[in-house]
Amino acid sequence: MKEKLGALIAGAINTLQQQGQLAKDITIDIQVERARDTKHGDFACNIALTLAKLARCNPRDLAKQIVASLPETEMVERIGIAGPGFINFFINNDAFQNIVNDILDAGEAFGRSTVGEGKRVQVEFVSANPTGPLHVGHGRGAAYGAAVADLLSAAGYSVHREYYVNDAGRQMDILGTSVWLRYLQQCGETIRFPSNGYQGKYVEDIAAELHQQHGNSLQQTGSEIMADLPADEDQTNNDGTDGDKEAHIDGLITRSKELLGDELYLTVFNAALNTIIADIREDLEGFGISYEEWFSERSLVNNGAVERVIKRLKDSGHLYEEKGAWWFRSTDFDDEKDRVVVRENGQPTYFASDIAYHIDKLDRGYDKVIDIWGSDHHGYVPRVKAALSALGEDPKRLDVLLVQFANLFRGGKKVQMSTRSGQFVTLRELRDEVSNDAARFFYVSRKCEQHMDFDLDLAKSQSNDNPVFYIQYAHARICSVIRQLDEKGWQWDEQQGRDHLERLNEEHEKTLLVKLSRYPELLQNAAEKHDPHIIAFYLRELAADFHTYYNAHQFLIDDTELRNARLALILATRQLFRNGLNLLGMSAPEKM
Repeated sequence: MKEKLGALIAGAINTLQQQGQLAKDITIDIQVERARDTKHGDFACNIALTLAKLARCNPRDLAKQIVASLPETEMVERIGIAGPGFINFFINNDAFQNIVNDILDAGEAFGRSTVGEGKRVQVEFVSANPTGPLHVGHGRGAAYGAAVADLLSAAGYSVHREYYVNDAGRQMDILGTSVWLRYLQQCGETIRFPSNGYQGKYVEDIAAELHQQHGNSLQQTGSEIMADLPADEDQTNNDGTDGDKEAHIDGLITRSKELLGDELYLTVFNAALNTIIADIREDLEGFGISYEEWFSERSLVNNGAVERVIKRLKDSGHLYEEKGAWWFRSTDFDDEKDRVVVRENGQPTYFASDIAYHIDKLDRGYDKVIDIWGSDHHGYVPRVKAALSALGEDPKRLDVLLVQFANLFRGGKKVQMSTRSGQFVTLRELRDEVSNDAARFFYVSRKCEQHMDFDLDLAKSQSNDNPVFYIQYAHARICSVIRQLDEKGWQWDEQQGRDHLERLNEEHEKTLLVKLSRYPELLQNAAEKHDPHIIAFYLRELAADFHTYYNAHQFLIDDTELRNARLALILATRQLFRNGLNLLGMSAPEKM
């Protein structure tokens, strides 16, 4: 309806331009909004206020000229001018009633648009380091990223979903070394496990599988491994200095590579990587999330992409050397400090790989690249955009959306979690406890940058306080009405229902019709703003309006015209529940 009204106003302005009352070269931005108070109309437009200065006309007088020039339409019952020049539109009941036909005709496609047609967007989300299972913090990024991608698809964009596999770098070496040390314990070696190693049970499970496959062929003695290593944080070095956990774990990584050699170390490394990636894939697929591509960080190293971007930055004068390391002059692009891209030992940093990855994305020709990161990466955004600018790319092609992690509450108490120590609730455990549907909805029910408290008890409850139950129950209620129709031996006469939508004149019906009419504009708004919570809120409001209607009126009545019209209305409502729930990755149960 907003688009139709916008087209009417554009037609009126064109008429005024042709008559010479408005200049033809002015910039026109028509904004039609839902009226906050329906007493003043259903929609309002401020175009007369925005054009008054250019038209050299009093805004209220200009509003009168625009109204007088509006094309004829049956959609509008009457038009009013309020305040300094707002144009208020009162919509005919027929127009709202006809939304039922629009929904029944379009079905799953209702609300979808072609706004993004011809534009390619890449959405990268989750991309958790494959150093352990996905936890509840990753779950929010997964649910949010999937919903953003689906919203963009619904708006006509060609969307490529991607997971960036961080399969290179120090954290992966810590994982590989942690697995090997647990493997050695399987072999009977007495090994003191480092305080900085990955300590979850999953590490022990991978080590046990490694031992089952390779026996003791990867064994080295504990004394060889630990000889002359820097002390751990709770130890003292031979010279009496305090230990350092970072130096200790780095020493263990170096020793592991020396003793195993490249081939055997890679055996351990790949056992850890492949097991965890397979687990992550399975977990996300079980959560209803799939990707077009899993992109390997190591591929950027192996194909020379990292070296190439470092060379480009050097050649363009954006790098300088200091104490053996190469630094990127990111302060030239408003970053708070310069950043290392090559360490003193000659190894590229993770930042260097990330630059190469984003150049690769842009080189693939996407109109827009969207990264969905955890909020702890907020300081990383300016340096990535600085690097793109330094390499001659437009940083506006990259949008970074930051997702706050979720705090988990059980019994009113916050669940404490630590990834490194292995004390965390996995995404799989959450899904098993509250269901996929509850997890997906709760994760997207707030703006991504807002903190969220995930109440496990609420998510599992079958009460109206649980929005997931409340929404799905509304859908199930409609399905129950249709089953009762069959039990009575009646059938829905669709044509009669469509022909007599004018019978839908109860206040509860009008309220529901208006709510149905809002779906397309809210869907487009949610896609443009990357805000799936808009759809979550809408579904909650739609459920409230339907439950109120259900409790106030009978649907299966003897009056066939009214019965079929009401069935048409609730079936259109059911369709929007299905459409909205599907966009959020949720099911629409027919029985509860």
